[in-house]
This record gives sequence, C-alpha cells and structure tokens, in this order.
Amino acid sequence: MDLSLLVIVVLLGSLLLVAYWRGGWRLPAQGLEAGGRLVWDIWPQLILGFALAGMVQVLIPNELVARWLGEGSGLRGIFLGTVAGVMAPGGPYLNIPLVASLMRSGAGAAPLAAFLTAWGIIPLHRLLVWEVPMLSGQFVAARFIASLVLPVAAGLLTSAVMRIPLFAR
Repeated sequence: MDLSLLVIVVLLGSLLLVAYWRGGWRLPAQGLEAGGRLVWDIWPQLILGFALAGMVQVLIPNELVARWLGEGSGLRGIFLGTVAGVMAPGGPYLNIPLVASLMRSGAGAAPLAAFLTAWGIIPLHRLLVWEVPMLSGQFVAARFIASLVLPVAAGLLTSAVMRIPLFAR
C-alpha cells in the first residue's frame, strides 16, 4: 500500500467515524451514497482519461518523451510543457492521467509542473470560451501574458525542489 492510499483510507475512516458519532449510520450511508453518485456521474470521463493516458504511453516512445520532456530537456522541456498545458483541453480526468502516463514514460518533473501550472492558470479553451466573451480582450491578453511566467517559474522551482534530498528519488 502506498502512502497516498494509506492517507485516503485513514481520512475516510476518520470521517466515517465522525459521521457515525454525529448521526448514527444514517450520515455515513448518506456520504457513501453521495460518493457513489459522483462515481456514476464521472466514470465515463475517468475511463476515457485513463484509456487516453495508456494509449499515449504505448504510442509515444519513451526515448522521445525523455528527449523532449525528460530531466535533461531544460528550458526547452519547460516551454514545451507550458505550451502543451495552455493548449490542453479537458479537465482533471483527462490531464492528470495524461501527466502520470508521461511521467512513467520518462518526462521530468519540471516540464510536467509547467504543464499542470499552465493548464490550471491559462488554458486556451477557457480563455476563448469564457474570459474573452465576458471580460475585456485587453484584460484577458494582459493576464495571459503576465501569467506565462508562472508555469516556467513552477517548472524551474519544481526542478530545484526535486534536488533537495528529502524529495530526491
């Protein structure tokens, strides 16, 4: 059992106990039912996201991923991660499995941090669909340009943090 699974089990167990103490079996049952409804609502996206991640892992050679996005890719890898994150469609059900797949294929921490930061802060689809129509184009352009430094900074800082012995692999 890995640490993240252990943390989830401990948190869930603790919350189930708190819910039971507050309302008997009714509250834990309601919470588990709500969780089941969430799984029912998102399972297609999860399945498709994991399938996409698996396809990326088998179709893109590890050597190619390592060369363009690996630890030795430097600023080029960070910039590629940033551009990919800006252009990445979809939500976490698609992009988190994709990043996990790229990590397993040899992508480095810095480009992946840049990807996730760009995807979270300045995704192009959100800018075009939501921000431009509702906010001024000048504001959106200024925010976009100002935000471009953040994925690069996240990539560089993640790379530095990963060299600290506590985080080193």
